[in-house]
Formats: sequence, C-alpha cells, structure tokens
Amino acid sequence: MKFDSSHSSILIEKVDQDDVRRSVKYHPSVWGDYFLAYVSTEISATEEEELRRPKEMVRKVLARTPDNSYHKLELIDAIQRLGVGYHFEEEIDKFLQFTHDTYLEYSSKDNDLRIVALRFRLLRQHGYPVSCDIFNKFIDGEGNFKASLIKNLEVMLELFEAAQFRIVGEEILEKALEFSSSNLESSLSNMNSSLSTQVKEALKIPILKSSNRVGAKKFISIYQQNVSHSEILLNFAKLDFNIIQKTHQKELNDITRWWKDLDFANRLPFARDRVVECYFWAVGVYFEPHYHIARRMLTKIINITSILDDIYDVYGTLDDLQLFTNLIQRWDVNALEQLPSYMKICYEALCDVYIEMENELEKTGGSYRIKYAKEEMKKLVRAYLEEAKWSYNKDMPRMEEYMKVAIVTSTYMMLLTTSLVGMGNLVTKKDFDWITSEPLLLLASSIICRLTNDLVGYGFEKKPTAVECYMNENGVSREEAFAKLQEQVTKAWKDMNQESLWPTIPVSMPVLTRVLNFTRIVHLFYVEGDEYTNSKANIKDIIHSVLVEPVMSV
Repeated sequence: MKFDSSHSSILIEKVDQDDVRRSVKYHPSVWGDYFLAYVSTEISATEEEELRRPKEMVRKVLARTPDNSYHKLELIDAIQRLGVGYHFEEEIDKFLQFTHDTYLEYSSKDNDLRIVALRFRLLRQHGYPVSCDIFNKFIDGEGNFKASLIKNLEVMLELFEAAQFRIVGEEILEKALEFSSSNLESSLSNMNSSLSTQVKEALKIPILKSSNRVGAKKFISIYQQNVSHSEILLNFAKLDFNIIQKTHQKELNDITRWWKDLDFANRLPFARDRVVECYFWAVGVYFEPHYHIARRMLTKIINITSILDDIYDVYGTLDDLQLFTNLIQRWDVNALEQLPSYMKICYEALCDVYIEMENELEKTGGSYRIKYAKEEMKKLVRAYLEEAKWSYNKDMPRMEEYMKVAIVTSTYMMLLTTSLVGMGNLVTKKDFDWITSEPLLLLASSIICRLTNDLVGYGFEKKPTAVECYMNENGVSREEAFAKLQEQVTKAWKDMNQESLWPTIPVSMPVLTRVLNFTRIVHLFYVEGDEYTNSKANIKDIIHSVLVEPVMSV
C-alpha cells in the first residue's frame, strides 16, 4: 500500500520546504480514543461453547451432503462467503479435490450455466487450473453467448463472478465478462431490491477482489434473505462474526494504547494519524484469531511506514532525507543524535518495533526472519529517497524508470515480507526467499497497488505519478493515460490469477493468501478515491460496520 499524500495539492516544482510543510494539512483521526473503551472484550468460555455446538452441526451438514450435488457447491460457496471457511478447511479441500477430479465428467453433463460457472469459480479460487472451454456449450453459432441466458439474472451474476478469474488469452471469459456485466447493468432498474443490492455490490467489488470481513458482513444479510438458506449455518456465521469482532476490538484497544503512548499526533503533527485504518488493513490481510501476533506486528509496521511516507513525501529536506536513509541502511540504533528531532522520534519508534518483533520471534526460533523484514525496509526508504530527488530536481522519469522505483514505494513488497514474520511455522525460509525474489505474483500485486493509487491520486501529488509520466513520455491526454494504465491494472489481475494456479505456486496457500488479501484491501481503500488519506469518507462506515457493529442477534 502506498500512503499517497493526496489532497496536498502541490505542483511538481522546486519550492521552499517551509511552504511545503505549511501547505500540507491532513484531517485528524476520525476515531480518536474510541477503541480505548473496549477493555472488557475477552471471549468467555460460555461464548466459546455457544460457537462450538453450531460449528459441529455445520460439520455434520457438510458430511451428509453428497459431493456430487449442486447443493454441496452452494453450501461450500456460502460457507466461504460467510467468512467461516477457515473452520472447515479440511472438508473444503477434500470436496474441491473430488470436484476437480470429476470436473469434466459433471461439467460436460450440466447444461445449467449457473452450476457450471459456480463449479469453475470455486476451483479457480483454490488454485485448480480447470479449463474454461466448458463454457463453449453456451455459445451460439455466431460466437456469442446465447441470448436466452439473459433472462436469468442470477445466472448472469454467477457468470460475472466466474469471469473475474480469467487469465491472459481466455477469450471466452472476456466475452463472458462483457456479456454478463452489460446485462446486469442494464437490468438493475428491473430487479427486486435484494438482487439489485447484490448486483451493485458485485459490480463494484466482485468476490475475487472482496476483503473477507467486509464481504462476510454484507453476505450475511444477503444469505439471510435467501429462502433456501441453512438456518444452522447462518446462526453459526453470525456468532463467529461477533466473536471475531470482539477479538479485533480488544487488539485495537491495545494498539490504540501503543499509539497514544508514542503521541505522534502531537509530536509529528504533519503526519497522518490513521492507527485504526492501519489495523483494519492488517485485518484485511489476516482476520483469523490465530494470527493475532502477526496482525499486531504488521499493524505497527504499517503505522510507522505511513509516518515514513509523510516524512519523505512532504516534510523532510533533501539533506535530512539522505542522512536518514543512510542511517537506516546501517540500522544504527546509536546514531540518533545525528538526526533532526522529528526524524529521531520516527526512527526510535521504528527500531523499537523491530526489537519487539525480534524478541517475539526468539521464543519460537524464528529470529532469522527479521533480517528479511529489515532488508525490505532498507530497500523501501532508498526508493522513497529516489522519489524525493525527483520532486526536488523537477525530474519527470520515463515510465520504466518510474515503475521500477514506484513498485517498491507502493510498500507492498516490504509489507508482504513483514506479514509473514509473525505467522509461525506456517511460513518457512523458502517462503521468505521466494517472496523477496520479487516473483510475478508479487509484482502484479504491487502494480495493482501502485497504479490504482496513482489513478485516484492524480492531480493532488507534488511528485510524479504514473499518469504524468505516461502522458509526458507518450504525448497523450489524461483520458488516454487513464485508459492505458487501467488496462495494465486489469492485466495485473489476470497475472495474479495465473500465478495463483497449481502447479505454478511454489509456496503454501497461507502465504499465497496473504498476497491476494493485500491486493483485495488496496482495492477496497482506493476503489473510489484515496480513503486512507481521506478516511472521513466511505471507509469510515465500512470500518464501523466490521469492527464496531455486531451482526444482529440470532
């Protein structure tokens, strides 16, 4: 995630640094001390028992539902979309293996596009490289999807979701996407309110790009209105959501106390105060209770990185930034006296977080992981410095030069590496070597982050963005640059889909999921604007829905 300082309207020119500092004003935290009130949110033994009983009932429903039934497909899909799939990973994996092994047998017999599309999507979601040729049976003599399919909007919605998992060269899925999306959009005014809400949400954030907690909260209300829903599953999903929410509230209480003790809002008033938003970002990466250590570590690093971004982007002088960068390369904790006061504050906090992480890892013998995390942080600040030089020197880099640096300053390479540090034995040294080798999956995720950010931040940055660089290099209009860059974002999603299929994946599913989840959360924060910087907007309501409002009691 790039914490772009949007809304600080500064031209790309040499300006007096004091003028820059005076011109940049971010709104204060919209949350303040809100989560300090959550001091008694421990999960009781009674609540754990209340969750255990319906969980076992759902497990029994799964066991007695035939693997070769369409109902099993719908049940597995509902379990995942309700956000409780992590409880039934073994059962889901077993079912998907059976579904993959019998894919051609059953899909060739099924003439119901909804079933075919759902089966295809579920398998692609879990990395099975099933063929999209199965959709050929729904094409007419002119090479288009049959017009008779249009009347069933639920079929259109399922086809739309399946088409999101296309890879480069899958023309039939390109047709499927255009066919389904255009028909869904044109039919919105004729839908009932429930279906209309579901379609609008899908068109905005399809399942592929949906963050788990946000998607689960929305799908609970959608699933509840489905006349054929499982009451047992629905009640379990509600209980689980509320218990996880309590866990997150207690964690955020602790994180808020840590942030208040640092007192950055007063000591570094030029920087954005976004501790709740940073925690919500970490929740998007891993919401499950057993990742609490990893979530705490990542939240703190995201917060400190946001401060670093503001120092390099809008506050530090070039001389100070060079000194700061050199110091971080040496990781010299004893050289604080060399820094100006605002940098001392940030650097001391940065070092303390890494020391805390290292102390935590010593308990499990994973201290070697800190080296990977530090190296990525060093790489990030070097790239930050390069961007600062462009701004000070009025340089407009070529696109290739820009992207080489800006992919790093998207922060995703550093944050993804850091996200693995606290995940315990699920992650190995081989995984760290893979993630730091900048594989295509990670590059695609970083491209999505960088370009999505640049598109919504265009016109507000004091430094070059991909939009200006592309316009300048190719002599095209803003509209043409936007269209071209959006094509690159679409291509990057296809690359991610490709790299998420077996046997391409050289790492475990938990590691792969972190990459996908990072990309999903950036889509949420930047789908309509820079809602990290301007967190008074839609993102405030989303965070409130996920972290504050419990699901209606069962």
